[in-house]
Amino acid sequence: MNPEGKVKSDRRRSLPSVDRLINEINGLRPDLPVWARTSGARQALSEARKRIVRDDEDGEAGRDAALVERGAALAAELARAHPGRVINATGIVLHTNLGRAPLAPGAARAVEAAARGYTDLELDLASGERGQRTSAVAEKLRLLSGAADALAVNNNAAAVWLVLSTFAAGREVVVSRGELVEIGGSFRVPEIMRSAGVRLVEVGTTNRTHPRDYEAAIGPETGLLLKVHRSNFSQSGFVREVSLSELAAIGAARGLPVVEDLGSGTLVDLTARGLPAEAYAPARLRQGADVVCFSGDKLVGGPQAGLILVADAEHAAAMRSNPLARALRLDKLALAALDWTLAAHLDGRAERDVPVLRQLLASPEVLEQRARALAARIGAGASTAEVSVASDRTFAGGGSLPGFELPSWVVCVRPPGGASRCAAALRRADPPVLARVRDDAVVLDPRTLEPEDEAFVEAALKACLD
Repeated sequence: MNPEGKVKSDRRRSLPSVDRLINEINGLRPDLPVWARTSGARQALSEARKRIVRDDEDGEAGRDAALVERGAALAAELARAHPGRVINATGIVLHTNLGRAPLAPGAARAVEAAARGYTDLELDLASGERGQRTSAVAEKLRLLSGAADALAVNNNAAAVWLVLSTFAAGREVVVSRGELVEIGGSFRVPEIMRSAGVRLVEVGTTNRTHPRDYEAAIGPETGLLLKVHRSNFSQSGFVREVSLSELAAIGAARGLPVVEDLGSGTLVDLTARGLPAEAYAPARLRQGADVVCFSGDKLVGGPQAGLILVADAEHAAAMRSNPLARALRLDKLALAALDWTLAAHLDGRAERDVPVLRQLLASPEVLEQRARALAARIGAGASTAEVSVASDRTFAGGGSLPGFELPSWVVCVRPPGGASRCAAALRRADPPVLARVRDDAVVLDPRTLEPEDEAFVEAALKACLD
């Protein structure tokens, strides 16, 4: 009751019923399915009730028009395909929020073929007996890397988890403090290690670790030595890191396996093209690692997968017999995409046919030509905006090649309504266009634009600027 003793009415009673709101949403968006309209109406009403309770006033929350508009927006978002296609104009080749590596058209066709019917996923066609689902992928990885054997699981964290569980469950794993990294989504190496049932032994300091630190930490309970690549940051200044070859020598002397979590590795040696030497995964085996793990959807340019190269076939056999291997296995669609991608590497056409490698290796000269041509077309249809071209630098992204910059050329669009508002409008386009905003300009980098994307970018910008 209020101070005058009158009963205060519950403003939530003024809200329309679910059925009424569904009918009104139907009038606005009859194209949406019933289940989406129903869910959208319920969510919109739930939000309005909470807002009334929180603010003790209805304001716009209980207005029918606002509820219908909000319910329709929620229904449309729920009904659209997830994940949906977006156009990446950021210049960041491996954008984790955008799904990392885009599949090559050939890999996408391989996925479609595997999805449309039955496959020989676990069938040996020659004998008619049950087969091993990853045998073809393992053989291709072996041929590409020179490894004694190889495995593929559903992501790199799973690969590390399987390795630790197989070789060090209940035992100690020695790692440098400078390599206890946190990867995307707040996943941390120590947490992955704990979940694998191993005991972490930290050595060295954040910035300096010496061979003697590892040697002093090794004891009867040591299961393996782990090296973790700092995939999303770099260190400089007063630093000391134990190299893989140094660590391998320590492991060999003590009879301990040395495992490297490379994070992101290539299967093509691109050091002559300017990429860091440590990114080439096969070379890590040659430096003495017993096991090397890295992602399939980063620099390899395939689907999400964790790739495991091993120097001893017995290590691979032990991992395959681990019950975790079944829980972490790839499905037929990922295997189809990975198999095609690895075949492209073996054929020598990966730099041409795999989008990630083609984008990473695009020359500044070609990018400048594309940027100037795109700017000219945008400028011709956008009389109200300032359009210019500038040299720039970008990154591989996706926890790959930390500190390694890619020279690029970009188109800078300064709309009269402000860059942030224009960027938001671009995200609402069909398909959405993702760009960077810098110095009140919308920045478009052709490095990550396929030629067929440019027409969509131009149309989305024109709608934004009209």
